[in-house]
Amino acid sequence: MATKDFDYQGFAKNLAQQAQEMVPAEFNDFQKQYVVNTLGNFAMLSGKTLAEDENLHFNAEQSVLITQIIAEWSFHKSVDVIRSGIPQQYWDPIMQKIAYTIFEIAKQTFSQGLPQDKILELIEHHVKKSYIEAITELKNKGAIDEGLMEYAASQSNMDKMAQEMQEQAAQAEAAGGAEQNISPDMQVPAGNSGTSPVDFPKVDSKVLKLATVAMLFNKMKQDKVQSILNKFNPDDAQAVIKFMQLPDLPQRVGAANALRCLQEIKTNLPKATDLTPNKVVLKIKKFASKHSRKEIDTILLSERIGVKRLVFNALEGNYYDKIPPKVASIVASHLCNGV
Repeated sequence: MATKDFDYQGFAKNLAQQAQEMVPAEFNDFQKQYVVNTLGNFAMLSGKTLAEDENLHFNAEQSVLITQIIAEWSFHKSVDVIRSGIPQQYWDPIMQKIAYTIFEIAKQTFSQGLPQDKILELIEHHVKKSYIEAITELKNKGAIDEGLMEYAASQSNMDKMAQEMQEQAAQAEAAGGAEQNISPDMQVPAGNSGTSPVDFPKVDSKVLKLATVAMLFNKMKQDKVQSILNKFNPDDAQAVIKFMQLPDLPQRVGAANALRCLQEIKTNLPKATDLTPNKVVLKIKKFASKHSRKEIDTILLSERIGVKRLVFNALEGNYYDKIPPKVASIVASHLCNGV
């Protein structure tokens, strides 16, 4: 039975548009377009098959999830292939092998009615296996040497993005650690872009901290910045916003001062009280108790694979240990407070 109510074309285009914002900044235009096109093409092909093949028996929600899984892994592995240094003419064969593997494993596991966390775990295992097999085959054919094969095998954009999430969490905590009651009209003292720290009065320490936070925020997406600022003292938030608008802020603060402020913020951060795996699991279970399984699946549609696995494992009483507790706690808080 085909899934006639699955708008696979619109969904694939939407996934490709989202991918444009996530492609690594260091990629050139051709590489960026390759990632977006690869994701979009595989999502379109899989979606078309799921929507029109009379021999398949998936509903619209299952079709959406399968297509999204293929798109996400197509994104991560195309980034890995590019970063690996493997010659361009071998990119497509590697990606085609991976996409075919995902589709076949997804069909089997969904047809068997396996839990979604188990499905994601099996797909991840087979994606990594097919990727290694593909680059090993290139090495055996003499297309690449052993050194390049090993370097390609070490690439993992998914792990890299998880690390970036952890760093962003640390930045958010640093922002939250700023002291209270700053006057928004206070001025940022001139800094020094060299390596020697500039001495500044103790009264200005807080100003420099907020200015340093503003420098971090200028590197982040604005929606994330706003969500963090909403937790600030209103005066502090206004001060940070003013600092973010200064075109010469990095020069006025200075690299040495910024590093010193970051270290001071980090040192004074309060100890986390809810970062244990057990507390994260309990928090996610509390969130899940307020929703049906269908609602949870819908909520998680736009989330990354790692987040889905964190939630599905927690529903079974287990902790997904590939996500650091700090990041997992933030994810759990987002689910509890933002849904």
